[in-house]
Amino acid sequence: MTANLTATSAPTAVEAVDLRVTLDGACILDGVDLTVAVGEWVTIIGPNGAGKSTLLRAVGGLLPASGSVSLFGTPSAKLHRRQRARVVATVAQSPVVPPGMAVFDYVLLGRTPYMPPLGRESAADLSAVHDVLGRLDLGRFADRPLTTLSGGERQRVFLARALAQGATLLLLDEPTSALDIGNQQEVLELVDQLRRDHGLTVLATMHELSIAGEYADRLVLLAGGRMVAAGPPRAVLTEELLATHYRARVRVIDGAHGPLVVPVRGPAEQQS
Repeated sequence: MTANLTATSAPTAVEAVDLRVTLDGACILDGVDLTVAVGEWVTIIGPNGAGKSTLLRAVGGLLPASGSVSLFGTPSAKLHRRQRARVVATVAQSPVVPPGMAVFDYVLLGRTPYMPPLGRESAADLSAVHDVLGRLDLGRFADRPLTTLSGGERQRVFLARALAQGATLLLLDEPTSALDIGNQQEVLELVDQLRRDHGLTVLATMHELSIAGEYADRLVLLAGGRMVAAGPPRAVLTEELLATHYRARVRVIDGAHGPLVVPVRGPAEQQS
């Protein structure tokens, strides 16, 4: 079954129709339809190899794809690279950090779409970086090499660079994969606060199912490059769907903010 994720009547931030991606002769995405409303948080889940990161990169224009993608009503194909960078910001799983680069300089890279070719940053660019560092409580790290920060602090810096772009759509690829549970919660609470305060739209991928269900408005379940389920977390995180597509034994417990997925062991094998 292929499910079509349809947003509410709110203005549309992302609309992907019949999205297909083939890499090295292998079909990675096979006809995905996806709609995300302005201000919504949608998280893509699925087993390894399902196509989660590929879908995110295709929406962001980072991979060649057939079908169509529109961002805030404008076909992505009609947006020049600099125009797209002012609309959508991507935080990759493991961003490349130039050796020895200070936090301030890394966040300043987010202002590249606003700088003239071969030109320098303006006073407005510097002000934007100072503002973002202040909002994310990173000002004290401005002169520190990014590599000296903790995992949670670095993740905040990666978000700061994305926010410095001034984009209203955040694409977050496994934003908590390298963090302990405390830092996971801190980063996701920060994203949710920024979404509420600044009207951001969030499209993310995530492995941690319970956390995905607590923060996302809706979930998209991919398997084999196809969308097999979509909807509110309680409709997608079911024991039947997770057993079918993850081949996992789990219990799903209803929590205050969404369903909690608990792995359980199967019956012990008989000893010979």
